[in-house]
Amino acid sequence: MEQIEFDYPAAKRRITKKAYVGVVGSGDMEVLMEPAGGDGAHVSITTSVNGFQDSWKAVFDRFFSKFDGAVKIQINDAGATPGSVLLRLEQAVEVIEQ
Repeated sequence: MEQIEFDYPAAKRRITKKAYVGVVGSGDMEVLMEPAGGDGAHVSITTSVNGFQDSWKAVFDRFFSKFDGAVKIQINDAGATPGSVLLRLEQAVEVIEQ
């Protein structure tokens, strides 16, 4: 298991809701998203696949280039592809913006 963390200090938009999407047991991943309580976003990833920090960084750089919410994101990953990661993140955003 590998633990990866990223910070995105430019994310400033206040978020008031929480979201939980996905299922780890399905060989995919789960995303927990909640308000950060201040400026910036923090991402914490626990993954069963080691050595892909650069790939994770690229996915989140792309995500935060479009999303400016000040959130805490916790991801529990069981080998999801980058496309699945973006899908789950977009699903979480839909939940918090409803």
